[in-house]
Amino acid sequence: MRNFVQGIVFALIALSIGGWVYLRLGFADLRAKAVPSWFESEISLTALYAAAARHAPAVHNPIQATEANLLNGARLYRDKCADCHGRPDNPLSDYGASFYPPAPQFMKVRPGLPDRENFYIIKNGVRRSAMPAWGNIMADSEIWEVVLFLTHLDGLPPAVDRELHKPALSSP
Repeated sequence: MRNFVQGIVFALIALSIGGWVYLRLGFADLRAKAVPSWFESEISLTALYAAAARHAPAVHNPIQATEANLLNGARLYRDKCADCHGRPDNPLSDYGASFYPPAPQFMKVRPGLPDRENFYIIKNGVRRSAMPAWGNIMADSEIWEVVLFLTHLDGLPPAVDRELHKPALSSP
């Protein structure tokens, strides 16, 4: 039994050193335009979703789904998010697709996380991606309006849909 445990410990040490040497000698392809392996994608998305589930506040969206709030959320999305995450007239953003990992394209695939987790990701950003921490720029109420908008993408009032089709305002 002792030899078996020593063998496992040796294998783990050898794999760790081998992985470090692989990375240290530059064999890992870290170009943003390189297609990630299934394993890399699975590991990174699993870690992101698990971290969001663990750290997101245990609250419900305090913003009510009124037309005015959806309109505010649409404006914020259009002006701050759509260049990377897509807009109705450009649902697959070339800009967002050029990031690593590529930015989710919400006009094609709706966000699937609970509101509290979307809030957490928007507020805190995602390390080693192009997703900034909007909590440094936007108030929590504005982030919740964006989350509300994303949650209701499939059933927007006509006025909100029209607003989303307007050109974005220039960033401050």
